[in-house]
Amino acid sequence: MTRRDIPVLDLGPYRTGTPGALDALAAELRHAQENVGFFVVVNHGVPQARIDAAFESARRFHALPLEAKLALKANEHNIGYLPFKGSTTRSSRVNVNTKPNLNEALFVKRDLAPDHPDVLAGKRYKAPNQWPGETALPGFRADVVAYCDAMEALAKSLLPLYARALDLPADWFDKAFELPMYTLRMTHYPPVPEAEIEDNQFAIAPHTDSGFLTLLAQSDIPGLAIRLPDGTWIEPPMIPGSFVVNTGDLAHRWTNERFLSTPHRVVHRTPRDRYAIPFFFDCSYDHVMECIPTCTGPGNPPKYPPTTYPEYQLWFGSRNYAHIAPKAGEKMAAG
Repeated sequence: MTRRDIPVLDLGPYRTGTPGALDALAAELRHAQENVGFFVVVNHGVPQARIDAAFESARRFHALPLEAKLALKANEHNIGYLPFKGSTTRSSRVNVNTKPNLNEALFVKRDLAPDHPDVLAGKRYKAPNQWPGETALPGFRADVVAYCDAMEALAKSLLPLYARALDLPADWFDKAFELPMYTLRMTHYPPVPEAEIEDNQFAIAPHTDSGFLTLLAQSDIPGLAIRLPDGTWIEPPMIPGSFVVNTGDLAHRWTNERFLSTPHRVVHRTPRDRYAIPFFFDCSYDHVMECIPTCTGPGNPPKYPPTTYPEYQLWFGSRNYAHIAPKAGEKMAAG
């Protein structure tokens, strides 16, 4: 596989306020999102110690006894533990996935208290996280929350680039992301003997992400592959300390398909345990995403109706996870 087609964006000059850096970097992002759907960022400002602590947190959690993890089994808010082979990716546009994914994961969202108004109101995807006890994993919660805070800050720092890439004022997304929704997926890919892997079965099957953007800290074990628009599968460049960034389906819809939501997969064929900590970043809960004005015009009408985060995530989640199903009266987006 060649790695030449995944752009690498240096955030350094932009972060230090170098004149012209915002628009220059936005042009690079525009090219990446309109032609590949993925890019890699370096000089992003997240301390390596924070990234390392998050990977170590994933290792520590998945080393717990299965009984302890199952006590935190994922709920209707998609918060908690997803067992090995616990999901089948049925929303793929590029592959008919019928086999369960060869991974286990812990899902974490913004850390809300039990008496938070949205928790008390029973809003979907607004619920307390399910944490292992401090005795079992000392410092785990603090390290994970600190990583989520760092990822939220990094994702927010990219929003002016996305706005300028779409020919909008740099602050155009500010209102939409006043209190972003997000999910951290702490994934473990255990080694699986080749003889036990069925045809058309993957560590994670070919899919597109559901949200606005994803930040993926680079693993020290390869496995991620990206499907370019011409059907070629390639790997991103493995740059230590960098993040792989991609557009999800909501950004694809919001931009009227101007920005690509590119399929990707994970194939794990090494004898080592592999861990991944993708951070999925979305707009505020009630913000209505309707076609961005610079992405429509004469001869290019909006392709999708307006939607919100909970409406789309409920549609997406109910197709891919058995523990998510709509309740009476809950509105789902059209796929």
